[in-house]
Amino acid sequence: MVKKFVLNETSYFGKGAREELANEIKTRGFTKVFLVSDKSLVEAGVTAKIEEVLKKASIPYEIYSEVKPNPTIKNVTDGVEACKNSGADVIVAVGGGSSIDTAKGISIVMTNPERADIRSLNGLSNTNHKGMPLIALPTTAGTAAEVTINYVITDEEAQIKMVCVDPNDIPILAIVDPELMASMPKSLAAATGMDALTHAVEGYITAGHNEMSDMFHLKAIQMIFEYLPSAVNEKKEEAIEMMGMAQYIAGMGFSNVGLGIVHSMAHQLGAVYDTPHGIANAMLLPIVMRFNGEVCADRFREILVHIGRPDAINLNDQDVINTFVWKISELSKAVGITQTIKDYGAKEEDLEMLAQKAMNDPCKPGNPREASKEDLIRLYQQAMEA
Repeated sequence: MVKKFVLNETSYFGKGAREELANEIKTRGFTKVFLVSDKSLVEAGVTAKIEEVLKKASIPYEIYSEVKPNPTIKNVTDGVEACKNSGADVIVAVGGGSSIDTAKGISIVMTNPERADIRSLNGLSNTNHKGMPLIALPTTAGTAAEVTINYVITDEEAQIKMVCVDPNDIPILAIVDPELMASMPKSLAAATGMDALTHAVEGYITAGHNEMSDMFHLKAIQMIFEYLPSAVNEKKEEAIEMMGMAQYIAGMGFSNVGLGIVHSMAHQLGAVYDTPHGIANAMLLPIVMRFNGEVCADRFREILVHIGRPDAINLNDQDVINTFVWKISELSKAVGITQTIKDYGAKEEDLEMLAQKAMNDPCKPGNPREASKEDLIRLYQQAMEA
């Protein structure tokens, strides 16, 4: 069986790695930057760290910061117009998944103008041209958007999150500098860290997993359980740096093999209630893993062994499932995530609508256990009561 893996071209890691940006821009022959970020990062002075690099190297740039936490079609279309007007020849995205996803959408439409409606990009894309060159500098340790072929844009009119899967959107360069992540508030560090864990766990059990993706996902899971609490609660420099690496490693895996119904369900919470994506994943992950345990106990056992529970080899399947779900729940609690989806506005009368949308989500087919609409309604119900 032929297996395809797509990874980005070049990546830098470590404190101060952002200083490599100017040399890469000049070496590649780019002359002007379209800098995509969001207002909160601009106001917090994080985007300014990249502006300083560009100014020091006398590289001209223009900023576009009209990006919502759950970026919309309008964010992309407005960005395309601003990019055209800027005369830039390279996009630099600074931020979390929201900024990088918006930049990916802009990048694709700049070279595939026939897809300017954005809605036609939903799902497995068939764009004809590589996107406008894009360099990504993540400021959160969660989405791995800097190394994936995916981006997520909200269609506010239809109240759905479009999962756009397109190798033509992958950044040509990723710079993972933990100094850009150090200013994350605790709540954001926790949410993005649980997003990374969800990527790694779902990627490890997804129907399309393989030897290469297993390698990435197991290592990412191990690192996240080890480093996330101290990255969030104590802001330890090493832990923040390792979380930046862990989320990137998870991204290399899931970008190539897909995810599952945690994501297909979480996307609907974000689209309908504007629930932060990482929080939505954290609330759903233990509940969905208990559901998936019926077909994944052996995979859960392997994970447990890698995160310090060698005794899992001798546990029966039900004890393995219980232990794994407990470990996930305890990690969420350790970083301060204790809410239910009801706390973010979910209502009983909405659950059928949410489940139907989740059934149509591109992540749904990757789930290792077949899930009906009725199953998804029950899982949402459990997430309201957890």
